[in-house]
Amino acid sequence: MNLTLKVWRQKNRNDKGRFETYSAQGISPDASFLEMLDVVNAELVKKGEEPIAFDHDCREGICGSCGMMINGRAHGPQKGVATCELRMRTFKDGDFIVVEPWRAKPFPVIKDLVVDRTAFDRIMEAGGFISVNTGGAPDGNAIPVPKPIAEEAMDAAACIGCGACVAACKNGSAMLFVSAKVSHLALLPQGYAERKERVDRMIAQMDKEGFGACSNTYACEAECPKQISVEHIARLNREYIRAKVT
Repeated sequence: MNLTLKVWRQKNRNDKGRFETYSAQGISPDASFLEMLDVVNAELVKKGEEPIAFDHDCREGICGSCGMMINGRAHGPQKGVATCELRMRTFKDGDFIVVEPWRAKPFPVIKDLVVDRTAFDRIMEAGGFISVNTGGAPDGNAIPVPKPIAEEAMDAAACIGCGACVAACKNGSAMLFVSAKVSHLALLPQGYAERKERVDRMIAQMDKEGFGACSNTYACEAECPKQISVEHIARLNREYIRAKVT
């Protein structure tokens, strides 16, 4: 496959940034989008030019670091996959592809396609945990959890914190991310003790970071690579109300 890329280049946070056009030649249809960028970068290095900076780690759809906008879609046009799982056969030979970083105020661009997502880390530090003594892992059956509840908690825990929900939202809302983390622990007995403080602190930190409000467009759910349901946002709202009135 031969493709033309229009890629956002930005030296640092203070740089104005611009689009640059590159040619991607001889790309295998079975290659991932990141592998395609590797090929482009190898050619740039051969020419003595600066390679395109982009985030990646596991390349297995687990770490959530590979997020980028591809033709205006978070993680690209294929549903339910991260950028590292997006295969080039999704596109056609000769396609023109626009690649940009997440566009959200709380996610400032560090360089090219790399953004600073530490705002999510600070939200997690505010309350996305349970306070227990460390030690050996207890038996999995020590605290019985009904199977439907356990499955719903695991669905929420599938969130990889990539930021696609924020990038897809017209308001730059982090409600889907926060709701998944709150919902995961609110559903399990281990999270009951701190449920009121948790939701209060995490929402306060979310607002402090500058994320926008949810306006229920469902764009977050549509672009989430793990297909986290907006039903968790409803639970987040219930948890928040409970914390404030009890």
